[in-house]
Amino acid sequence: MNAPFKTPADPLGAPLWDLSDLYASTEDARIEADLDRARSLVAELNALQGRLVASRAEPEALGRVLDQAVTLYERASDVLGGLGAYAFLAASTNRNDAAAQGFEATVRERMTAIATPTIWVTLEVNQLDEGEVAAALQAHPTAARWTPWLRRVRAMKPHELSSELETFLAERGPISAQWPRLFDETLAAMKVSAGEDELTLAEALNRLSDPKAARRKAAAEGLNEALAARASTMALVLNTVAADKALEDKWRGFRRPADGRHLANEVDGESVDAMAEAVAAAYPRLSHRYYALKARALGKPVLDQWDRNAPLETTAPRSYDWAQGRELVLASFADLGPEFADRAGGFFDKPWIDGRARPGKQSGAYAHPVTSDRHPYVFLNWMGERRDVLTLAHELGHGVHQTLAAGQGSLLADTPLTLAETASIFAEGLTFDRLLKTAPKVEQRGLLAGRIEDGLNTVVRQIAFHRFETRFHDERAAGEVSVERIGALWLGEMGGSLGPAVTLNSGYEHWWSYVSHFVHSPFYVYAYAFGDLLVAALMETRAKDPGAFTPLYRELLAAGGSKTYVEALAPFGLNPRDPAFWTIGTKRLEGLIDQFEALV
Repeated sequence: MNAPFKTPADPLGAPLWDLSDLYASTEDARIEADLDRARSLVAELNALQGRLVASRAEPEALGRVLDQAVTLYERASDVLGGLGAYAFLAASTNRNDAAAQGFEATVRERMTAIATPTIWVTLEVNQLDEGEVAAALQAHPTAARWTPWLRRVRAMKPHELSSELETFLAERGPISAQWPRLFDETLAAMKVSAGEDELTLAEALNRLSDPKAARRKAAAEGLNEALAARASTMALVLNTVAADKALEDKWRGFRRPADGRHLANEVDGESVDAMAEAVAAAYPRLSHRYYALKARALGKPVLDQWDRNAPLETTAPRSYDWAQGRELVLASFADLGPEFADRAGGFFDKPWIDGRARPGKQSGAYAHPVTSDRHPYVFLNWMGERRDVLTLAHELGHGVHQTLAAGQGSLLADTPLTLAETASIFAEGLTFDRLLKTAPKVEQRGLLAGRIEDGLNTVVRQIAFHRFETRFHDERAAGEVSVERIGALWLGEMGGSLGPAVTLNSGYEHWWSYVSHFVHSPFYVYAYAFGDLLVAALMETRAKDPGAFTPLYRELLAAGGSKTYVEALAPFGLNPRDPAFWTIGTKRLEGLIDQFEALV
């Protein structure tokens, strides 16, 4: 096991993972051997520099060299990808261990030094004309498999810089990554006082769903105090990350802060803006209406912000041990077909999941791909709540997606964010449907409320995050944004999304500071709303003919990043460029709120 300290047995049975499929330890001799292997592959690749341009007048020769270069590029990426994954995975469960953090940083620096000399590949590809590339792929058909990767590379052509500047940016990457590291380590070390208890961030956030209002309030007030004490540090991190990004965006010629993310996602910014505006316009019909109903159900005129995810019943909600969570999730995957359940089951049968919450482990959850020839790993903090069952389904959805797409190879398996959340949100929806179907009638109102809140958190809350992030970056362009101003922007967007039935209590102005996506992946958050609304359309399609749906859905996932989201949805008869497409999801959520209103 990768943990450097002994952890007590988890009464809920959540497992630790075993990273020895990658490396036995940070001292494993294979680490140095793989660094040497990566250097050799890069040297072989770099021997081809100049030959793409030199072959541009000979289609067959160009196709052959192109195929050889991209194949070597992928092989080198695979070796380095395994090293990077191991360093990150080991560090994420040991954020309070200086040696683990230092190992991750050192590995990142050494990988960058090896990979940076390959920058010429994409630059030289983009010196070729479209006609030259097309002729080469036709003349040497085996190179045609790289068409989707080439499409993404060539989309970046207008924003590429000189070889010297691209090299500088790549070499600076590990240094810039120290800001997210500071963010992670600050939160991992944070202790939250809640009454007589001292909690980690993950435990404090989990307590906001406690059935007892006093415990929720104590956790929220403890978070207020802990986050306020670190707000100036987090503001410095956020301002620096934004300024660093803005400088690169200026050189690359991106007009707006989110444009680089849109390009990587192969989606136009106007479509994302339209989606965000459609969701914001639906706030009154969705979140404002629901929280007013919830306040009525709880017998309160308005909700305090710590009541937002409170259970409706004051009795302790049903808890789930690991075995029960596994059974529920695998049964839900089986609803799509035995292959889906088998692939998800592999994560349990082998030690590929780290579910045990413990000191030093960062909060949150993820499914981390490694390379196409090695399996992913799943990370979460299991506390036995209904939400944890759905989180497990969500991350295993990612894991199954990653295993299905592995046949594409690492370069083509990587999925743009427009489709990256599809399998995860779909799996979460299937698991909720099973929870609701098997729950006693007395629990169904609470489950329905939980499902609505999950939908609001995924769609409304993430769009509010996106709007906050957009406003922050816009203001950062004029100079550093103060802690107070960041808090005001946060309160404005969150207040607008939650509506008048939720009071944003004093101290909530600092809660932006634990949202890791703002630091790790600027402008990622809209992908959750995008994915949820996309999945809603897919689930409506499945309801019409489940048997015909499954093979099409499998094909969508197995395609990885080889298709754009428009191409991937075409077999289902769905057109995401039609504004009406996005209303399918908001109407589905509105329908759940209608059902809830009938029970209040």
